[in-house]
Amino acid sequence: MIIGRGEKIFLWVIYIVVTIFSLTILYPFINIIAISLNDGVDALRGGIYLWPRRFSLAAYEQVFSRRGLLNAAGMSIARTMVGTIAGLAFTAVLAYLLSKRDLVFRRGIIFLFVFTMYFSGGMIPDFILIRQLGLMNSFGVYIIPALLGVWNVMIMRQFFEELPQSLKDSARVDGANELTVLLRIVLPISKPVLATIALFIAVWQWNAWYDTFIYTSGARLSTLQNELVRILTEQQALVMAAPGGDMRDLAERAQRATPQTIQMATIVITTIPIVLIYPFLQKYFVKGIMVGAVKE
Repeated sequence: MIIGRGEKIFLWVIYIVVTIFSLTILYPFINIIAISLNDGVDALRGGIYLWPRRFSLAAYEQVFSRRGLLNAAGMSIARTMVGTIAGLAFTAVLAYLLSKRDLVFRRGIIFLFVFTMYFSGGMIPDFILIRQLGLMNSFGVYIIPALLGVWNVMIMRQFFEELPQSLKDSARVDGANELTVLLRIVLPISKPVLATIALFIAVWQWNAWYDTFIYTSGARLSTLQNELVRILTEQQALVMAAPGGDMRDLAERAQRATPQTIQMATIVITTIPIVLIYPFLQKYFVKGIMVGAVKE
């Protein structure tokens, strides 16, 4: 096929716009990595953009030298894995039920769910509820309150409603019950939405730290994010306590790591696992975009 001059110009404009847009997204991450790998005292001068001026691992050494960080990382991994699997299972079951148009009081149930998206009891009622359920200082406090996300349920419900009804009806004619239809018919062809919701839940579970701060005490249930927040808080306290706010002297005493470089290092540490997981789910996002694009 011969492409005209006008189409070529249009394609080049699209390529340039996409390239610029990609660079604007990529640059902040590169800058964060560069600062985290730079000497803390030297970073105070500024002017670090794409590459560290004076390479140093002092920030990472200070973060990883913290006692109990390995156990906290294991707890974060455990809550992310268990929370994602449990949350995805509960979300799929509820979304399938709400996708059935013959469900009794379906509209009322959906209204109650959507209502909670805009109005909540607040932190104090949540704390009282968690305490009365006996979830304080237990691993269940990471899993049970996060089993369902209304937004996730609504997304999955909409996806289920758009699936061909003939597939479900043919399975029922062959004697399949609702659980069999869900497990054998609906879920296998719903990998795009399952991957999307799984990523949403996993990212939330991995980044969560406030529930650890509020509902747990001690190091047994501490998560990686909670420990990193503590490190940043301690660094900020040191800055406030430093005579005259002398950041250079503080960095020298902290083995040439400053709160700035430590903050950047913590961002890199918490972001890398999600970045590594995303490529394995990308193909399902592409398939999700194409769902419904081809009409017979």
